[in-house]
Amino acid sequence: MRKNYNLEKRKYVIGGFITVLVIIYIFQLYVLQLGNEQYKENADNNAFIEKITYPSRGLIYDRKGRLIVYNEPAYDLVMIPRDVHNLDTLEFCNTLRITREDFEKRMEDMRKNPNYSAYIQQTFMSQLTPEDYGRIQEKLYRFPGFFIAQRILRQYNYHAAANVLGCLREVKEEEIKKDNYYRAGDYTGDMGIEKSYEKYLRGVKGKEVLIRDALGKIQGHYNNGANDVEPVAGNDLNLTIDIELQQFGEELMRGKIGAIVCIEPKTGEILALVTSPSYDPALLAGRDRGKNYTALWTDNFKPLFDRSIQGAYPPGSTFKLSQGLIFEQEQVINLSTAYPCHRGFISGGLRVGCHGHGSPITLKPAIQTSCNGYFCWGLKHMLDNRKKYGSTSKAFEVWKNYMVDFGYGYKLNIDIPGENRGFIPNSAYYDKNLGEGKWVANSIISDAIGQGEILATPLQIANMSACIANRGYYITPHVVRKIAGVGVLKKNIERHETRINKEYFEHAVEGMRMSITGGTSRSGNVPGLDICGKTGTAQNPHGRDHSAFMGFAPMNDPKIAVAVYVENGGFGATFGVPIGTLMIEKYLSGKLTREGLASSMSNTSIFSTKAYGAGRPGAKQKEKAKPAEEKTTETPNPSNDGTKE
Repeated sequence: MRKNYNLEKRKYVIGGFITVLVIIYIFQLYVLQLGNEQYKENADNNAFIEKITYPSRGLIYDRKGRLIVYNEPAYDLVMIPRDVHNLDTLEFCNTLRITREDFEKRMEDMRKNPNYSAYIQQTFMSQLTPEDYGRIQEKLYRFPGFFIAQRILRQYNYHAAANVLGCLREVKEEEIKKDNYYRAGDYTGDMGIEKSYEKYLRGVKGKEVLIRDALGKIQGHYNNGANDVEPVAGNDLNLTIDIELQQFGEELMRGKIGAIVCIEPKTGEILALVTSPSYDPALLAGRDRGKNYTALWTDNFKPLFDRSIQGAYPPGSTFKLSQGLIFEQEQVINLSTAYPCHRGFISGGLRVGCHGHGSPITLKPAIQTSCNGYFCWGLKHMLDNRKKYGSTSKAFEVWKNYMVDFGYGYKLNIDIPGENRGFIPNSAYYDKNLGEGKWVANSIISDAIGQGEILATPLQIANMSACIANRGYYITPHVVRKIAGVGVLKKNIERHETRINKEYFEHAVEGMRMSITGGTSRSGNVPGLDICGKTGTAQNPHGRDHSAFMGFAPMNDPKIAVAVYVENGGFGATFGVPIGTLMIEKYLSGKLTREGLASSMSNTSIFSTKAYGAGRPGAKQKEKAKPAEEKTTETPNPSNDGTKE
């Protein structure tokens, strides 16, 4: 019989086709059961619930180990949307005391979140009140898919240092996209060290894997908890702040607008960082945070504006110390150089006023009496020296670079957010605004006395005081001393050298001591403390002048440097000197010999006075030197000795 080869070939074709179908089927089974994570996740979630457990946030202590910020348990109502079924919405809303509209809005907002998943834990309501918690806990079994998650709420042992500490708030959508640590409803640090040290403070989340039966009821921990992951608590922080000194500073600044900054010169550790007006940090914790934040934000006196690091002010006569150091280093002056001051600097048609004192005058007495004329002449002779520098513009660049060495004009990089850089102009600035080659020393002479275009933060002024106390260097100012388990961050202890000879700093120190013992700062002399200081009265085009002071003590072993700035406070001796020297005395002695003065400062308010003027608190202020006679920065003492500033 003849063999049919066509039938023989067809057998192999059919067999091959069946084999391919089997392979495709097996492959699809693999994809569905093993290779496709979505199906796997959905299958797992039919049997398991992965519940997030939140870590304890790091605690915050002051420099002496006193607990400032701690944690208190709070409770959120969370849900897994997929597991919510047959919900009695009316009873649910009545239990939580919310409306049906509020319920629908919360659900809608939840679904709009980019990381929303019906299979993943979502926050329905944050920080339940004790009453809400009690009611919902009793009825929770009636609302399948909902359960309680414990969270952390910040509490405070001291109602101070809000600007340093910061607060917590819910994460924003863009933060969730940038950092996969967060989910909708999580909290993150906002402002202060809570923000800048967030990754140390927040810890690591844990999880519990729970198993449920076919009806969706929780039966307990899967695998007896072997798959659970314990949360890891955040790192504790030790601050450089002395919380009692901080409290004292906030009391002294009550009713005033401005700032106090205290620094330990040798380390750059900030002992107090006071802004006024301030607020109780507890206001921004709990369910009323949003309401309280809005009230603070809309307050005319801007308590959320940290004037200690964000306020940009004309430094006034505190600036003269930097000028004397530059002039000596550049050989413009020496200790014997004397300049005339006939109640001011007079050059051509320009006059910058000054108060009465002896004339001519040399460097140390010029610091002691805060002579405007002396430092104006010094700047003029430096900038007009074309033989040495070639041009006014080149001379001014030399001057500007020294100012940068002192920490002016750029951020000092303190370890809390929001720092202002202040303003130190350069030659290009004046070329643009006054015309290239058309400006000379007299055009910008107010720079010599911390006016004109010069702006500085209270932090920069205090840092300059620390630099003088150290005789030529400063350490980056910082508010965190140590991170538990980590130590000290290297960037917080960087040393910055100036290019000024140490001997010239000694001259500045002696002048500052003379200011305390018999000059414009003499009301701040405290026997035994060897305080060195310098007053400042900064012109304010919007109202009464600003009162400023910078100083340190003791003279030959400095342990604290301070800057005080009181907006519209008048003479430097009115508020700056008493507040600054009280802070020094409190820190060094632990007690006060001038309780009456401290009480007077604490109870004196300038909020309601017309002297405040129309300018916004902390607003940048600039004033150019005028060719005509301008108001003096230093006003004669009513007692007729001409030394009060």
